[in-house]
Amino acid sequence: MNRASGVKGDGGRVRGGTRGMRGFVRRRVEAASTRGESGMTAIEFVLLTPVLFFMIFATVQFALYFFADHVAQAAAQAGARKARATADENAGGWRGEARDVADAYIRQLGPQLVIDPDVRTIQPEATTVGVEITAKVPMVFPGLNFTVHAQSSGPVERFVEENE
Repeated sequence: MNRASGVKGDGGRVRGGTRGMRGFVRRRVEAASTRGESGMTAIEFVLLTPVLFFMIFATVQFALYFFADHVAQAAAQAGARKARATADENAGGWRGEARDVADAYIRQLGPQLVIDPDVRTIQPEATTVGVEITAKVPMVFPGLNFTVHAQSSGPVERFVEENE
C-alpha cells in the first residue's frame, strides 16, 4: 500500500475509500443547506438599517426636546425670582430686569438649543408676578416643529419693617 497516495496497489481503485465519499457527501449537504440562506443576512441588514437609524435619531430628538424644556424652565424660574424680588421696589422696571435675567440664562445654558425664545412677563394678580417662555427646539427630522413652553410665577416679596 502506498501511504502517500492512499492507493492500494495499482489496481485503479477509488482513492480514499469510503471515508473520502462520506466527507464529499457531508460537504455537499452543508453547502446545500447554507446556499438557500446566503442572501438573508444582506436582506435583513437592508431592512433593519433604516429602523435602527430612525431609533437613533428619535432618541437624539427626544433628548434635545427635554433638554430644551429644562433650559426654558430654569430660565423662567430665574426670571420669576428676579421679578418677585424687584416688583415691590420697582413698579415698572421689574419687567425688563426679569426678561434680561431669563435671556441671560438661555444664552448661558443653551443658546443653540432654545431657538427664538419669546420671554414675556406676567402678572395674573396684583400680588403675583412671573415669567413665561415659549421657544422652538432644533429638529433632527425635517418637517417637524416642536416648541417648549415654560412658566414660573410667585408672590411678590415685600419688605415689612418690624414694629417695636
